[in-house]
Amino acid sequence: MARFSRPLLALILGQISLHSCMAGVRMAAPLQALKQGHAEWAVGVLLALFATAPIALALFAGRMADRHGYHRPLYVAVAMSLAGGVIAAVSSHYLAMCAAAVLCGGGANFGLIAIQRTAGRMATDTTERMRVFSWLGLAPALSNVAGPVTAGVLIDLAGFRTAFAVLMLMPLAALFWARAVPVEVPVAAGEAMLRRQTSWDLLRLPGLSRLLLVNWLLSASWDVHTFVLPILGHERGLSASAIGGILGLFAVSVAAVRLVIPVLAHRLTASQVLASAMLSVAGVFAFYPFVHSAWLMALCAAMLGLALGSVQPMVMSTLHNITPHERHGEAIAFRSMAINLSSTLMPLLFGVAGAALGAASLFWLMGAAVGAGSLPARRIGSAVEQA
Repeated sequence: MARFSRPLLALILGQISLHSCMAGVRMAAPLQALKQGHAEWAVGVLLALFATAPIALALFAGRMADRHGYHRPLYVAVAMSLAGGVIAAVSSHYLAMCAAAVLCGGGANFGLIAIQRTAGRMATDTTERMRVFSWLGLAPALSNVAGPVTAGVLIDLAGFRTAFAVLMLMPLAALFWARAVPVEVPVAAGEAMLRRQTSWDLLRLPGLSRLLLVNWLLSASWDVHTFVLPILGHERGLSASAIGGILGLFAVSVAAVRLVIPVLAHRLTASQVLASAMLSVAGVFAFYPFVHSAWLMALCAAMLGLALGSVQPMVMSTLHNITPHERHGEAIAFRSMAINLSSTLMPLLFGVAGAALGAASLFWLMGAAVGAGSLPARRIGSAVEQA
């Protein structure tokens, strides 16, 4: 099995540092807005703003990473996150919270693109990339615990400003860990201009558009589960703690499968795992609406977590395999844009469709789409062979 290196650990801790700040602010800012009496729609706008900057800045971040390597984009990411935390700590005005959301969301994603690009280059083959991205995939799960828990405890103990002040210090730890990541030689300006093509040319690469479609379907499946589960739980009379426990088990399953993949990576192929994951998701979604017991819903959530948790290492490994070496950052940026745009728009579509057709129908519709998507997923392997 590939060695868990010090630079890889530094990348994981760097992502935890950036993402924990964003996750903490994403929990605290809407809570403060509600306590100030703002309407639910205003809170929705605030949450949507966390994905606005990642959509707008992703390609710029990817190109910067391709040209300068890891460290310069990281400095930009830390500066944006720190600025967002400072604004939130200094002012409790709603517009200040909006600015903090844009900066913290943009900073976390700016750093993520550089981190994922660098992690992929630490591996020497497809199997090792699966392992690297499985380990790296643990960072968001840990961050989504560290950031909100820290924010919640500090809000109760000392108030919102203290919570934001502590959160804004978290990204600074990424600068400390960055010292363990080797510095890349920047691409010369003249050479960069000779290589320059439009980013949309990447979609002509064999298999990339197919891979992005598969990734979008699975990302939307994650979103629809997060959206529909509380509704189904409420309809079935489950308590808030039971619904929270089901979502928690889903997250644990995601982390568990990412711990297992490094052990089994030499026996796996990306196309097989992606196709199997999509068929598993379709099967769970077909069965989920008929379940009324909290224990059976928890079992469905666990199975769904295992399937969706296996996806990211396969997608990222394949993305690096089929993309030119000098354009990995741009390709990762495309994936980031698609995911953030989907996470912004899909809940709105889910709300409209759910009101018209019922919450259970969303599972069936998404399951049918994901099941059909297993066909292009099987053909991803041929694109890797052509690369």
